[in-house]
Amino acid sequence: MADTVLYEVTDGLATVTINRPDSMNAMNTEAKAALRDAVQTAAAASEVRAVLLTATGRAFCVGQDLKEHISSLTADREAGTGRTMSTVQEHYNPIVRALTEMPKPVVAGVNGVAAGAGLGFALAADYRVVADTAKFTTSFAGVALTADSGVSWTLPRLIGQSRAADLLLFPRSFGAQEAYELGIANKLVPEADLASEALAVARALADGPTVALAAIKESLAYGAGHPLREALEKEDELQTRAGASEDHLIAVEAFVGKTKPRYLGR
Repeated sequence: MADTVLYEVTDGLATVTINRPDSMNAMNTEAKAALRDAVQTAAAASEVRAVLLTATGRAFCVGQDLKEHISSLTADREAGTGRTMSTVQEHYNPIVRALTEMPKPVVAGVNGVAAGAGLGFALAADYRVVADTAKFTTSFAGVALTADSGVSWTLPRLIGQSRAADLLLFPRSFGAQEAYELGIANKLVPEADLASEALAVARALADGPTVALAAIKESLAYGAGHPLREALEKEDELQTRAGASEDHLIAVEAFVGKTKPRYLGR
């Protein structure tokens, strides 16, 4: 991986760290490609049982690097092409799909500003641990763009269609407390505790029953877009899969024996 994104796996937990602190983790082409490659690697790696997405410095990610973006737009205009906006298909879409579709839980440790695509990456996680000093910004319309990085799909599912429309049509920043009240932040922690708290949540998931957690993630996504009858059929399918896992037997034996289960992730 490039230095703009760090990747490390420890005991089943992959930590993906956006690492452009001097630019508030703005996403230039190198960083977007590196983040895409990192999350796709984590998604495909059998040894990875959970993912922690976080960042260095005082921001989580402020979205597109606008200095690079304006240069690319100028070149596009001179060449008569639209190459700049292909980054949505080449980078943002694969990143968000990997985060939302991988069969393992993803935790976002939001240490600071999450704006634009940075907001999208945070929302694509399954669980968000947020520093009490963090801010979120729905900045797309503010630069005459529409939502990307999955925000049109994730945001209304988290906070409802009406509030999502309000935040996107009238872009603004809002703090960690409001994010918690809206349902965006799952856990609010002091800024100094963000790294340790996010790691603790991600570690608990990495040590958990991986097959069952993947099934929960899949069922939530499926149930959000299907009628009850189909959702029940999906639950039956996924419960059959979870019930056949080694971890289910381990959990039942531990419950009966009044011991703590040690899951194998399979």
